[in-house]
Amino acid sequence: MRKVIWKAYYDYEKEENWLNEMSAKGLAMISYSWCRYVFEECQPNEYTYRIELLDNMVSHKISQKYIEFLEESGIQQVASYMRWIYLRKKTNEGSFDVYTDIESKIEHNKKIFKFWLTFMIIEFGIGFSNISIGLSTMVFNRGFLALVNFNLICGILLVLMGIHFLRLGLPIRKKIKNLEKEQLIRE
Repeated sequence: MRKVIWKAYYDYEKEENWLNEMSAKGLAMISYSWCRYVFEECQPNEYTYRIELLDNMVSHKISQKYIEFLEESGIQQVASYMRWIYLRKKTNEGSFDVYTDIESKIEHNKKIFKFWLTFMIIEFGIGFSNISIGLSTMVFNRGFLALVNFNLICGILLVLMGIHFLRLGLPIRKKIKNLEKEQLIRE
């Protein structure tokens, strides 16, 4: 029996935890596509799931070699979305951590932070440009059309999206700082 669940996650660790909770309930994720998870029944705790952000798109030659390496290690790629890959391993085959040392955790989180930062910069850049255009056209156009200014509305929405991406990136930045502090203590 298949079960489809629509759910949005912006924090990969929370998403990972949820996937592992679903596995504990006897549901194994078999497919993912933009907030749409497809599960099928399995033995409770049959799989452990991990999510990773790759340096390149999944179709890239380097990413393909990495995925082949993972598969040779008993790790299955269940799904991918853009540069994100969803991995699983049979729980009875031992622990499954993609990032086992602090340095690799820091690098992975930096990659994720840059991912959100890129979107934030794009949204802010285009948003503030639209606001500027919208305000300048309001000065020259008076009346009702000035109030219903498409560029101004779009600009404000894009800036709000940029703020959303900033909110997504800040906890990751904090996590990086904490990992760096932990790394200094251990050295």
